[in-house]
Amino acid sequence: MNDTTGTLDEALERLHATGPERRGWLSNHAPMAVEALVRHGHAPTVHRWLDHYRHKLEDMPPLHSPVTAANWREALGDPARIADWARFFERETEERPWREVLAEWWPRLLPGIAGGATHPVIRTGHAVRTLLTTPETAPRRAELAHALGYWAARHQPLPPLTDLAPAPSAAAALDAVPPIPRQDGGVRDRLPQLTAFPRWGAAPDPKTAHTLLTELVTAATHRYASHGHGEPIMLVHAATAPNAVLRTLPALPRELWAPSLSAAWAASAAVTAAYTPPEPAPYTPVTLTAEEVFERAAAHGDDHTIKFTDTALDIGDPLALAAAVRAVELNPPVF
Repeated sequence: MNDTTGTLDEALERLHATGPERRGWLSNHAPMAVEALVRHGHAPTVHRWLDHYRHKLEDMPPLHSPVTAANWREALGDPARIADWARFFERETEERPWREVLAEWWPRLLPGIAGGATHPVIRTGHAVRTLLTTPETAPRRAELAHALGYWAARHQPLPPLTDLAPAPSAAAALDAVPPIPRQDGGVRDRLPQLTAFPRWGAAPDPKTAHTLLTELVTAATHRYASHGHGEPIMLVHAATAPNAVLRTLPALPRELWAPSLSAAWAASAAVTAAYTPPEPAPYTPVTLTAEEVFERAAAHGDDHTIKFTDTALDIGDPLALAAAVRAVELNPPVF
């Protein structure tokens, strides 16, 4: 990221007075979208973008009672404690190195990766990427604190799942995920219907876990080109959630990489099962550069489209770029 303007820190400070949700459930995507915009050279557009997004922002909910090292288990998964959790992680990341806090809490939060429709882990991935690749500042540490707090408050394990036949690749595994029987309602109505996933993604060592996680992100991004029409907004998360985990791996102890792969696969499979369409649809190959594709996404303005394009650029091949253009076509524009 080449941001010498201070725009990202300004935007994060502007956003940290707001909560991670609105209307009691819908996620605040602004911290993730502005990070992607700045990273890809669109810092001058960030405050204009935030002005358009402002009507979707709500104040941080009120505090209830402090989360502590002694009582955190009873607060885990309680969305009424969002502000308590944000304050807890603000203290933690002020008093200890952020990597230490992340390493302690990552395995505690990982079983609830699907909580908040995977938005908390995605927000965490954006925050960690910033801390890994840019100078550490107070707003960037605070962004990680708010992301982890959101995840803790929305922590939601998937229902018990049985194993189906093993799949030879991530793409084959996603193709073999059985759709839920009733594809209607919101994600909270859909995830309880999950019963089984194909076996895929066992990693005997950290290097294999990293390789397979990269394969999963690639497969899910590619699949959006032909299947994104099933639910254009929600299906981006089949790629952006595992990519958030992939971006976080370098900040984690290597013994956490294999369980991170397993959780990422579960999240991607869950979104796929909940929203995949009955049949694929044709898409148009593109000859645009990565910069031109992101320019389209930024001009389009939709937060999900911006974040998915950011993931597609991590893959960078023609099919990933075609998938990003498909997101521009399928999702409603903001501008």
